[in-house]
Amino acid sequence: MIEIKNVTKYFGTGESRFKALDSVSLNIEDGEFAVILGASGSGKSTFLNVLSGLEPMDSGSVAYGDKHLETMSEKELTAFRRENTAYIFQQYYLLPHLNVEKNVKMGADLSGNKDFLPFIEAVGLGNKRKKFPSELSGGEQQRVAIARALAKEPRVLILDEPTGALDEATGRLVLDYIIKLQDTKHFTMIMVTHNANIAETADRIIKMNSGRIVYVSSNSHKKTAYEIGW
Repeated sequence: MIEIKNVTKYFGTGESRFKALDSVSLNIEDGEFAVILGASGSGKSTFLNVLSGLEPMDSGSVAYGDKHLETMSEKELTAFRRENTAYIFQQYYLLPHLNVEKNVKMGADLSGNKDFLPFIEAVGLGNKRKKFPSELSGGEQQRVAIARALAKEPRVLILDEPTGALDEATGRLVLDYIIKLQDTKHFTMIMVTHNANIAETADRIIKMNSGRIVYVSSNSHKKTAYEIGW
């Protein structure tokens, strides 16, 4: 379980200092799929960055079982992220000098996964394995980033607008694959999205506003990626 307790995060200094997260507390169960909704500036992405150890918190605690992120050194945090989490960002962060296959292999190598080619096939890029990022569309680059994160086979998958750059058909295909893989592998999944329809596929929906969690609900019946609106 991930336990987030009274997490507060500030940005800026002096008169420009503002509170991006305001005493946020939440428990996320092992194997749960949680979707975080909220308007731009509500604190969603900052929350993801803090709970994944990418951003330090100013106060509070984030614990993965008995491992507390706030007590770890930078070196320990790097090792923790490498061994436990994968992050799909809004930006692709692909290495431009590596082709699709080698970008995905880079993620797989972090966990010693030798069987990474099926992840490329699953996001619809099997015929573009040897293409470089500059030869791909934005949506295709996002699919490479998704395949790279999934090929790491993480315990916790963190996603920041994973379908934002994809057209509807591709977005549904990729979302369907991620959800089915999570059901099979039982990793924990936490997703920020502006597409409120995606929340219908999750176990739990968390709504944020002004750096606070304002509403939490559960789905008694989860829909598939092909049953929701888009």
